[in-house]
Amino acid sequence: MIIISNLMKFSTNSNIFHKGFEIGILIKFIDGFLEIIGGVLLLFLNPSRLSDLVVLLTQHELSEDPRDVIANFMIKLSSKFTISTQYFGVFYLISHGIVKLILIIFLWKRRSWAYPLTIMSLILFIIYQIYRYILHPSSWLIILTVFDIIMIILTFIEYRRIKSFHNPKHS
Repeated sequence: MIIISNLMKFSTNSNIFHKGFEIGILIKFIDGFLEIIGGVLLLFLNPSRLSDLVVLLTQHELSEDPRDVIANFMIKLSSKFTISTQYFGVFYLISHGIVKLILIIFLWKRRSWAYPLTIMSLILFIIYQIYRYILHPSSWLIILTVFDIIMIILTFIEYRRIKSFHNPKHS
C-alpha cells in the first residue's frame, strides 16, 4: 500500500514531464524517420538537379517580378549547394536518423542504459550543431538545439523516474 501511495504521489508530480518526454520521443522518432528518407532522397539531388529544379519553380514568378524576394532567395540558396554539401547532408541525415531511431526504440523499451546514452548523443549533436551554427548561422539550428536541450532535461527526469520506480527504497 505504501509503495502504491508513493508511486501515485510521484506520478502526479512528474506526469507532465513524463507526457512531455513521451511526446518528445515521438517527435524525435518521426524526425529520425524523415531524416533517413530525406538523406536517401538527397542522394539523387546533386547541385545541377537542384539548380534545374529551382529555375523551374521560380521562372514564372521571376518573369512577373524579377525582384521577388522568395524566388531570388531560393536561387541564391541553391547556388551554395555543392557536392560536398550534398555528401555531408546525406551522411548527416541518414546517420543522425538511424541513431535517433535506435535510441528511441530502446527508450520505448525502457532500457535503463539507453537514457544516459541518449543524453550523451544529444550533447554530441548539440556540440556539432553549435559548430555548424558558427560556420553557417541558421535559425533552424537554434530551434533544433533548443529542442535537444529540452529533450536532455526530459530524458534525465524520465531516467530518474524509471530508476526510482525500479528501486522504490532509494527514492
